[in-house]
Amino acid sequence: MTTRKSARRNLTTEAVVTAAADLTDEIGYDALTLAAVAERLGVASPSLYSHVGGLAKLRGLVAAAALRDFGDELRTAALGRSRTAALTSVAAAYRRWARQHPGRYTATVEAADLDDPAYWSAAQRAIEVLFALLTGYGITGDDAVDAMRVIRSTLHGFVELEQGGVFELPQSVDRSFDRLVAGLDAALDEWAATPARRGEEQ
Repeated sequence: MTTRKSARRNLTTEAVVTAAADLTDEIGYDALTLAAVAERLGVASPSLYSHVGGLAKLRGLVAAAALRDFGDELRTAALGRSRTAALTSVAAAYRRWARQHPGRYTATVEAADLDDPAYWSAAQRAIEVLFALLTGYGITGDDAVDAMRVIRSTLHGFVELEQGGVFELPQSVDRSFDRLVAGLDAALDEWAATPARRGEEQ
């Protein structure tokens, strides 16, 4: 039988972060507390502080770990593919990962801290996949930044609405997602020929 003393002895930062991340997927990011993580690990709450500090620090660690996993998932999806095939695979992986890890996904957005080197390094993993994907469309430089933001905001919006239960009509949500990705693909095909007029006027 595992006692609190033995559980505390085996405690590591990685174990705490993993337990917290698993909990966010089960109970929701907003419901995450140190007490809940401690209960999951079979220790008293004060035992967590030497490993992860307070709740804010723990949320940041969960976000960074989730982003690393998310970035790896997107990289695998893009591997060996380009243009339409890469976009379709990456978009599907984005949606799938967010659906499988709803709490972790929320953490990647709500616990964002670009002043934290660990978070920024993890975020770069996902961003680099999108920039590489855009290179296949011939989109680079400032145009790539614009396009990357469009892809992220479009996929994020769809995922957030889907997970929020907003899509109540009986028509297939999968079909809608496929058409969304097809629309992105068409937009990226024409991206270089479409001037950023507002930026040019200013």
